[in-house]
Amino acid sequence: MRSQIRTRIHTLSRPQIGTALVLALAASALLPVTGMAQGASAGIVGDRHGPPHSRSNAVVDWNATATQAAVTAGLSPDLDPLAESRLYAITAVAVHDALNAVDRRYRPYLPGDRHVRRGASPEAAVAAAARDVLVPGLDALRPELSDQQAVTNAIASVQAAYTTALAAIPDGPAERLGVEVGQDAAAAIQDVRKTDHSSEVIVFDSNYPQGTEPGQWRFTPDRPFAFAPKWGSVTPFVLRNNQQFAPSGPYPLTSPKYAADLNEIKRLGGDARTGSQRTPEQTQIARFWVGSSPYQWNNIARNLATDHHLDLWDSARLFGLLGMAMADGYTSSFATKFTVKFWRPVTAIRLADSDGNPATSSDPTWNPLVTTPPIPDYDSAHAVEGSAAAAVFTRFFGKDKVRFSVCSLTLPDTQNRCGGIAPVVRHFSGFAQAAAENGESRILVGFHFRKAVSDGLGRGTKIGNRAASLFLGPAR
Repeated sequence: MRSQIRTRIHTLSRPQIGTALVLALAASALLPVTGMAQGASAGIVGDRHGPPHSRSNAVVDWNATATQAAVTAGLSPDLDPLAESRLYAITAVAVHDALNAVDRRYRPYLPGDRHVRRGASPEAAVAAAARDVLVPGLDALRPELSDQQAVTNAIASVQAAYTTALAAIPDGPAERLGVEVGQDAAAAIQDVRKTDHSSEVIVFDSNYPQGTEPGQWRFTPDRPFAFAPKWGSVTPFVLRNNQQFAPSGPYPLTSPKYAADLNEIKRLGGDARTGSQRTPEQTQIARFWVGSSPYQWNNIARNLATDHHLDLWDSARLFGLLGMAMADGYTSSFATKFTVKFWRPVTAIRLADSDGNPATSSDPTWNPLVTTPPIPDYDSAHAVEGSAAAAVFTRFFGKDKVRFSVCSLTLPDTQNRCGGIAPVVRHFSGFAQAAAENGESRILVGFHFRKAVSDGLGRGTKIGNRAASLFLGPAR
C-alpha cells in the first residue's frame, strides 16, 4: 500500500495533491496532525482563550482569527508551516498597508500611487484586508488538507469574524471607504505574491533523489519522501534572495566537533525505547516547541501587542515584520537544506560506522523522541524562525529584556496545551532566551545537530534585523 501511495504522490504539486495526500497521511501516518489540532479548537488570543482580551485591538483580534482558522483547517500546528507562514505574512502585509492608506504613519510594504484616504474606518480596513486574504488563501490550500469540512469551518469562522467586525462599525461612508481600502490592500499584495512560485512546489516528493554516501541526506524512517524540496525557490519578502545570509555549512564528518555533536544528540535526543539522558524539563522543552513556529511566535506577538497596549498601526507593523521575516526564514533555510543535503541525526547515528570518525559509533535501532521531519538537517529552519522573531521583537521594542509567557499546542497531554484545563506555561525574561530554548529543543527532540541549530540562530537574527531595519519604517 505504501509503495502505491508513493508512486501516486511523487509528482503532485500543491494545487494537485488532493486525495493522494489524504490517503498517504492516513495509511503511512506521515504527520501527526489530527490529535494535536483537535485539542486546540478553543478561541486563541496569545495564550489567552475565549473572547478577545479587553485590551486587544482589531489587528490583534484578526491575527488571532488567522491562527485559529489555520488550526481549525488542520494546517497548524504541525502539517505545513511553510504555507502557514506565507498566509500569515500576506495577511499581515495587507492589514499594515490598509491602515497606512487610512493614515500614513509607516511606510507601506508595497509602493504605489494609493493615496491616503482619510475618513475611512481603520477597523473596517483591517477587517476587509484580513478577510480578503484569509478566505481565498485557506480555500487555495484545500487540496493539501485532509478534512474538507474543517476547511469549510475555518473559512466560515473568518466570514463570521468579518460580519461581527463590520456590525460593530456604524453604517455610512467611513465604513464603506474602509472596506474599499482593505480590499485594495489585499488585492495589491495578492497580485504580487501570485507569481512567487509557491504554487509550483511539490509538497510531498517521493521521487526526490536520495544520497548514498556518508553525510548525504536520504529519506528518514517512516517518512519516505522529501517535503517541499523547492520551497527555497519561493520569492522572499525582505531578502534580496534566498541565499542571502547562507551559513558556512556542517562540520566535516571526520572532525572532533562533528563527533561531539553526534554524541550529544545520541545521548539526549532518543525516545523511550532508545533511552535518553534528558531531564524531565528537557523532555518538556523538546515537546513544547515541536509544533508550528508561525503559530507559536504569532501567539507570543499577540501577548506582546496586548500587554504593551499597542495601537492598530504599531500592532500591524509588528505582525507585518514578524510575518515577512518568518516567511523568509523558511524560504532561505529550505534553499540551504536542499543545496547542502546533510543527513539527519537518525540516519547519521544508525550509520555512524561509515562516517570515518573514530569518535562515533553506530546504533542501528536509535530513534528520536519524535519522528524526524522529511527534510535535510542543515540548517535548522526552526532555529531560524525563532531567532528571526526574536530579532524583530528586539528591534521593535528597542530591547531584548522583555518578560513574557507562552503556552504550547503540542504537549502530549491535551490538558497541558493552550486552552486545556491545566496548560503548561513557560516564562521568559527576554526574546533571545526564548529563541535559544526553541533552538535547543531541536537537539533534545532528536531532530538536529547543534551546528545546524547554532548556525540557524545566527541566520535568523540577520533576517529579523534586516526586516525590522529596512521595512515598514516611520513615514515621517
